[in-house]
Amino acid sequence: MEQYQPESLSAAQVAAMRRSLTSGRGALTRRSLLRAGGYGALAAGSLAALSGCGIPPAKREGGGPASTDHSAKEKRLTFSNWTQYIDVSDDEKSRPSLQEFTQRTGISVKYTEDINDNVEFFGKIQPQLAAGQDTGRDLVCVTDWLAARIIRLGWAQRLDSANLPNAYANLSAQFRRPDWDPGRAYSYPWTGISTVIAYNVKATGGRKVDSVTQLLDDPKLKGKVSFLSEMRDSIGMTLLDLGKDPGKFSDADFEAAAGRLQKAVDTSQIRRFTGNDYTADLSKGDIAACLAWAGDVIQLQVDNPDIRFAIPSAGYITSSDNLLVPAEARHKTNAEKLIDYYYELPNAARLAAYINYVCPVEGVRGELAKIDPELAGNTLILPDKAMAAKSHAFRSLTSDEETAYEERFGKLIGA
Repeated sequence: MEQYQPESLSAAQVAAMRRSLTSGRGALTRRSLLRAGGYGALAAGSLAALSGCGIPPAKREGGGPASTDHSAKEKRLTFSNWTQYIDVSDDEKSRPSLQEFTQRTGISVKYTEDINDNVEFFGKIQPQLAAGQDTGRDLVCVTDWLAARIIRLGWAQRLDSANLPNAYANLSAQFRRPDWDPGRAYSYPWTGISTVIAYNVKATGGRKVDSVTQLLDDPKLKGKVSFLSEMRDSIGMTLLDLGKDPGKFSDADFEAAAGRLQKAVDTSQIRRFTGNDYTADLSKGDIAACLAWAGDVIQLQVDNPDIRFAIPSAGYITSSDNLLVPAEARHKTNAEKLIDYYYELPNAARLAAYINYVCPVEGVRGELAKIDPELAGNTLILPDKAMAAKSHAFRSLTSDEETAYEERFGKLIGA
């Protein structure tokens, strides 16, 4: 087994991860206003462990030999996921979609909600993956940047398209070609996460806010605007507003976006950079308009009819949580059958109706309407073609780029 020299996380990367875990996208809940709890307590230990032991920097050439698949004889699989990220029965004692999968296929699923944050979870499985050992998990759900790292290191199994007919046919076009897994050879999205503009129409005096330019330049919004403390979201949305592609930008493009935000900070146009705590200020009207995560907006609108959202004509940033089969997993085919099951339209609709995040399955609208017509018409859950065409993913970064960009962004937001 090839050995790796550890690559320690830079101070800027650690600081960025800490922001994400304690107040950023990593702190969102997957069904309620805040993402699954426990991040604050885990962050310090998780980040210290990763920065101390290091993360392997390079992929195994060729990815190593294929793992032995025991699916035919062992009709089971283990699935690690985030909390509150799958449908649950009214009495909260069962997960109906998993029960139906077992009844149909005879494959039992050990479902564990043991992912509290990406960094902490990677710290759990990295030693086994690096040693070429089975992690005890056949399917995991991780955010795109970590999925990219696992694939790059050669620690995910290539999926067999013959076992994924529904997934292959029904995957939404906007999720088909991430730069870290072109053609989805190793992963399929569980759900999408969109960054949009949200505003309190009462606080704006009835005016619509629908562009980053308006957020940064409108004098009537001065001091009542917030951006996100997640670099990829705030820089990505600003790049789009400048006419740049977040999937292909240069160092000069990044600096132009950072400079644009810096000017708004210096003139006090931007009140502050926030994690998910913008929600309370937006609802009260202390913040009139901001960058926001779509899942938050859906929840805020339930209680406050003054909360609106807009998709800038320049576009918006989309990320995803993704299903991977780890290297050395014993039940790859069983895991592929479960992935494909959730790309069947009725099952995708049931999942979307419960978790309220962007559904990555094309053609699900009719099935979702049978469950909840209002959700079926919500473009934050089911983007229409016009909205999907405006989605952009922030490109993968090298370790050096991430360090440099996070240092620059950290100074910008005063972190």
